[in-house]
Amino acid sequence: MILSLSKDTVTVAQEQDVVFLKNRVKEVAVRIKMGLVNQTRLITAASELVRNMMRYANGGKCLIEVVSSGRNNGVRLTFSDSGPGIPDITAAMRDGFSTGKSLGLGLPGTKRLVNEFDIKSKVGEGTIVTIIKWANG
Repeated sequence: MILSLSKDTVTVAQEQDVVFLKNRVKEVAVRIKMGLVNQTRLITAASELVRNMMRYANGGKCLIEVVSSGRNNGVRLTFSDSGPGIPDITAAMRDGFSTGKSLGLGLPGTKRLVNEFDIKSKVGEGTIVTIIKWANG
């Protein structure tokens, strides 16, 4: 069972919000004593997801939570937007798939950086991506 120990929501509407969000994620990761390699993986994943949110949905919100499961603490990030949605999640999760002609990690690369990854999307309504990176994992 995963327990939420603290919550903070960051609204992302412009480029400076992206920097603020990444700084908040780093602060939370440091607070739970996450190692530097895992911090880097988490921040890289967050960067990719927030860039997607800005590019495809003109922004959204990110819920930052410190979570606990047994003795392990982690950071859960939930990115939600009201953008166009993803018509084919299966295709979007394939390596090399891109609609934006970018060389970003994409969703599959982001998934590999974290311990848990969940995506839900409805065309015309938006997308919610939730990731968890455990401090010891």
